[in-house]
Amino acid sequence: MSQSPKFPFVRTTLSCLIACIGQQVYAENEAQAVQTLDTIVIEATRTDRDVMSTPASAYYLTQEPQKGMNVNLSETLKGVPGLQLNNRENYAQDLQISMRGFGARSSFGVRGVRLYVDGIPATMPDGQGQTSNIDLNSLDHIEVLGGGLSSLYGNSSGGTILTTSREGQGNDSITLGYSGGSENKGQANVVLQGGAKNANEPSYILSSSYFDTDGFRDHSGANKILSNAKLTWDLDDGSKINWINNYVKIEADDPGGLTRAQWKENPKQVVGNVTKYNARKEIEQVQTGLTWNKPINDQNDIYAMVYAGQRSVTQYQSTPKCAYVDETDICKPNTVQLGKKHAGGVIDFDRNFYGTDIRWTGKEVLPNLKLIAGVAIDGMSEERKGFQNFIGDTQYGVKGELRRNEDNTLWNLDPYLQASYAVNDAVNVDAGLRYSNVHFKSEDHYITKDNGDNSGKNDYQKLLPSLAISWKILPELMAYASYAQGFETPTFTEMAYPADTDSDQNFNLKAAESDTYELGLKSSNMLGDFTAAAFYTKTQDDIVAAASDSGRSTFRNADQTVRQGVELSWNKNVWRDLTAQASYSYIDAKFDADIPEILDKDGKVTVAEIPNGNYIPGIAKNQAFLSLGWKPENGLRAGVDVRYSDKIYVNDGNSDAAPSYVVAAANIGYNWTVNDWAFNTFARVDNLFDKDYSGSVIVNDSTKPIGRYFEPAEGRNWSAGLSVTKAF
Repeated sequence: MSQSPKFPFVRTTLSCLIACIGQQVYAENEAQAVQTLDTIVIEATRTDRDVMSTPASAYYLTQEPQKGMNVNLSETLKGVPGLQLNNRENYAQDLQISMRGFGARSSFGVRGVRLYVDGIPATMPDGQGQTSNIDLNSLDHIEVLGGGLSSLYGNSSGGTILTTSREGQGNDSITLGYSGGSENKGQANVVLQGGAKNANEPSYILSSSYFDTDGFRDHSGANKILSNAKLTWDLDDGSKINWINNYVKIEADDPGGLTRAQWKENPKQVVGNVTKYNARKEIEQVQTGLTWNKPINDQNDIYAMVYAGQRSVTQYQSTPKCAYVDETDICKPNTVQLGKKHAGGVIDFDRNFYGTDIRWTGKEVLPNLKLIAGVAIDGMSEERKGFQNFIGDTQYGVKGELRRNEDNTLWNLDPYLQASYAVNDAVNVDAGLRYSNVHFKSEDHYITKDNGDNSGKNDYQKLLPSLAISWKILPELMAYASYAQGFETPTFTEMAYPADTDSDQNFNLKAAESDTYELGLKSSNMLGDFTAAAFYTKTQDDIVAAASDSGRSTFRNADQTVRQGVELSWNKNVWRDLTAQASYSYIDAKFDADIPEILDKDGKVTVAEIPNGNYIPGIAKNQAFLSLGWKPENGLRAGVDVRYSDKIYVNDGNSDAAPSYVVAAANIGYNWTVNDWAFNTFARVDNLFDKDYSGSVIVNDSTKPIGRYFEPAEGRNWSAGLSVTKAF
């Protein structure tokens, strides 16, 4: 029997916050000393509201002058409560991103969290996403939308992250930069930009960089080419066009995970199969997109977005050819890649993706009512093949015999409606409704007597309502309550291998469906900007990892899971150019019903039972962040930040966990201008106290005999850089 929502800790927390903040606001009003802060409008909810008036867990982060290598999103996206962002120290895999526990199961790429780059989806219709094409050198800001209202974006919306590039402005300029650091890290970059000179001419920003590193661990070297171009037209009729082009190419070795004993013995090491099969990944992606925004009149706007791209991936895994007879080099027949249904140790696919989003916004359709109506269409087609990663008994880490060959297609057509109604000056009601539907089809072309036809298709659909009510208790204090339904389909990758080894295809996986309740407070006053949110999410048929064995990850549905917690944040301009930021999040994420074991036809347990009450792996129960920075526009700047993460269970059985840790970082820099020249320098030390910790875990890895769950983080490391800008 599932538990009903319980909020005693929520009520207590929010009551205390209301009392404390309210007393402070009254005191400020009496003293007439309320500080006026700049208004930041957030676009994530499409209602163009001040971030402190948005009835959701919404955050806005401005990209600061460079104070790090500008390679990983984890350098910039810090201190957002509820957001867990782990660096795997593995450029062959993406960052591990989860929001309120959604997405934590992913052993590679991003799941459960929607990603957008300049308004263009970086997440496929089935929920697979990647951050590799986000260019930090031309980034302007990031918006993060957490909680139930992320269902405004449809499938796989445990949270939404939207990144926006800068627009060219002012005189033409060129910026040349170089930064380097530990493990032979190096990045060279160039940025060209300029504002429009005449009406109907574009402003532009063109950014390109090359990064390479030897990697912290053995066999973890990588290089990356990233280019981003954005042209912006502000036309005489009031419309605005952005044309965005992006190219990324990555070649990276894959060090894989370690057992606890291996990690403690030497965190830099890799297992023998990694080098024997030369585990690595090659990625190349190009995409283009247009956004167009036109005001028809004072009450009506039209927005349209269209995009297309192509992505190619070849990945050589460390999956062994076979299991060996103990203490011999004799292969056991029909084991691992020699198994009759194994798809091989090389993944090779070419993917085309495309889509559009068109919407109308009507202001004052009725008095105090804003309406938004739109439709989002996205599609993907790919040719996916699998090969053995060996030829005979002498060649390893090469493309061998074909073991998988399929064509996959995927599309969605999601109409949506939103309404925002101001009941009076203090109360506002926001509602949303989206019909999310995702259509899968796979055509199998690798059919043998031992490997049957695994073709299949499935359709998922769900009506996603959301409702939020906000109340401005005082001019500086707002409270809100919201409810939303969420929806997450399995990805093609998660359906590739069945958890039941006697089954051919995992097209019987169900979509996860969730209900989220949230209460929140926001206040902006002389003590800074405060936010507090308490949430409760119940999910039916949650998609959870079943096992990960020698490169084959399988998934199944959990009857019910529950996530509940509290998120707090605070930031303030303390004095002159001194700023402070702090955040804390608590997430209690558990299985809320027993999940039975899975047996094969011989009665052998292939996937273990998960008892009711076990903690969902990959999720830190407590996280905290604190930073202090001196940030003048010119001159000396410096900062320190400290991050705490609670222990993270590595599997559903909670048999082991990556320990909790505290890490600190410090940076210093100096920027100055001389006539048309501008100079920016920085030096930085991360993991200041050389903490030995596991930066992320491979959830439910079942490599025999002991799972290789742990991905050790880099020890104390440094970076430094210089950039020079010349304006013309």
